[in-house]
Amino acid sequence: MLKSCCLFILIICTTLVQGQSFHEKDIEPRQDTIKKKELLKSIGNGFLPSKYFNLDLRYLIKFNQYEGVRTGLGGVTNSAFSEKYRINSYLVYGFRDHRFKYSIGGGFRLAETTNTWINLSYTDDLQETGSTKFLTDKRFFQFFEPRLLNINLFHKHITKAITLEHQLLPSLLSETELAISNIDPTYGYSYVLDNATTNSFHLSTAKVAFQWSPFSTFESSEKGIKETKDGYPKFTVQYTKSFNDVFGSNFGFSKFDFRTIHKIGKDDDSFSKITIVSGIANGNTPITHLYHAYPNNINKETILQRFSVAGLNSFETMYFNEFFSDKFATFQLKHFIKPFNISVRYKPQLVLITRFALGDMDNPERHQNISFGSLKKGYTESGFELNKLLFGFGLSFTYRYGGYHLPEFGDNVAIKFTFNVSL
Repeated sequence: MLKSCCLFILIICTTLVQGQSFHEKDIEPRQDTIKKKELLKSIGNGFLPSKYFNLDLRYLIKFNQYEGVRTGLGGVTNSAFSEKYRINSYLVYGFRDHRFKYSIGGGFRLAETTNTWINLSYTDDLQETGSTKFLTDKRFFQFFEPRLLNINLFHKHITKAITLEHQLLPSLLSETELAISNIDPTYGYSYVLDNATTNSFHLSTAKVAFQWSPFSTFESSEKGIKETKDGYPKFTVQYTKSFNDVFGSNFGFSKFDFRTIHKIGKDDDSFSKITIVSGIANGNTPITHLYHAYPNNINKETILQRFSVAGLNSFETMYFNEFFSDKFATFQLKHFIKPFNISVRYKPQLVLITRFALGDMDNPERHQNISFGSLKKGYTESGFELNKLLFGFGLSFTYRYGGYHLPEFGDNVAIKFTFNVSL
């Protein structure tokens, strides 16, 4: 009887162990799949995770016309390091200008439910002249930035900043920054200020930015509030104030910037996307902080010499440094046609594009040693992209017409690669 009971218990235990073994074998592939998805999602957000530190992929390698190859390392500590404190820094080197650039920063969390952080940073780096960066954009990663390949007009800046991140609502991000910057253009530029010329600038600025996504869907998790479904339109606004005679600042001006993105159509394969960007600057504003309307055409003679990679939201036929404005607006319409179903894996897609820019500048004579035009006639270009032809690469064709049409036909044409990849 005892032997029978022991045998019965042994059979039951063996069955349970076997059941657990089969169950574990069933779970392991699922766990591996989940881990792979999380890894791809993290990479898609611009980070390669490790135990305590997430490597920021933006700093690994880039190229532009001033620095040549720009490479380095950067990243931010993750929640395994601390849920209340973080350190974020980077160090890069430009092989053409033979100079290191870096940023050292960190932050501490004030409130978990609203994802409120205070951050401090010291940055010694370059920034493209005429570009405007929305503070909230640093939370959104772009896997490949093709326009960077062609930029040649930069200014050096050493910036000490303190920022406050705060999520007012699940759909409303905000960020405020107080900064002191020393600006030194890398080109022979000077600004006429009070009957004197100056070629380096000291700025004390305050910025506040809001990113509003009223039609997106959000959910709360242990890692904070996440956007689970994109909704359109989305709105971004930013106000910048530079204070004269504050901490040595010698320029007083203000800027207001606006952007909205709208998607028409619920089909992910066939839809239209509208992007409107505008900005206005008042006061003594150096060209470093004005607007260039996102050009992406190299200043070379022939179409083939200008052959490069098309940007995502740039004017492909507009030459670099051709226009600067202290007030401008751009309109872009992209219509994505349903992909051609050639095979299961090969589905190229045609995208029809129209872009329009309008702008002007008061007192252009204040900007010395640099020549540029205005956009008051209205700048127009149209064309198409044929994407995903091979390994994510495609081709684009764009033609410039209207008020700024050029006499030579070839000067109005831009033929370029496109590159689209999604994880």
